[in-house]
Amino acid sequence: MTEALPTSDAELMSRTAAGDESAFEQLVDRYQGIVYGTCYRMLGSYHAEAQDVAQMVFVRAYKAAGNYKPTAQYKTWLMTIVRNCVFTHLKKMKRMHEKRVNPVVDEETNQEVDYLDDSVTSATENMEQKELMGVLQRAIGELPEQQRMALILRQYEQMDYEQIAKTLKTTVSSVKSLIFRARDTLRETVKEYQKN
Repeated sequence: MTEALPTSDAELMSRTAAGDESAFEQLVDRYQGIVYGTCYRMLGSYHAEAQDVAQMVFVRAYKAAGNYKPTAQYKTWLMTIVRNCVFTHLKKMKRMHEKRVNPVVDEETNQEVDYLDDSVTSATENMEQKELMGVLQRAIGELPEQQRMALILRQYEQMDYEQIAKTLKTTVSSVKSLIFRARDTLRETVKEYQKN
């Protein structure tokens, strides 16, 4: 007995455009991790906001199913929607004058952790590693939007430069430059952290 090959993204989008909601549910199942993960990292680890934006992404993708052309890889097309939704949300946050600091949240207690507070420091290597990760997470949250998105798509989502360029609507050389500057900023952050 031979196993059926998984249905392609393009076929699922074609079925979605024809009104097959179960086809779109399959696409959501395939891509909800990357969509939510990218939103979560771009929004500074705000779980509720990341969920809202991820949901907005899938609503827009569903509504645009009839406009999808299989000449573009579905993942790249979808990540372009992610980019647009995240950037729109970030602009909305700025307009509302919310001054957020991209807090690091302890997964167990669901409380913000202030890694700059001396009481949090510890002699154990595990605690120092956690602290460094918190510093890096904050630094990523403070990168300019385009640099942050390029870095997240490359580092966390393993997208290649060409896919990122299509997602960000720019050139491959521009993507490489964005990622280089982002990594350079993070290296400087680590150096500063290690001095203290």
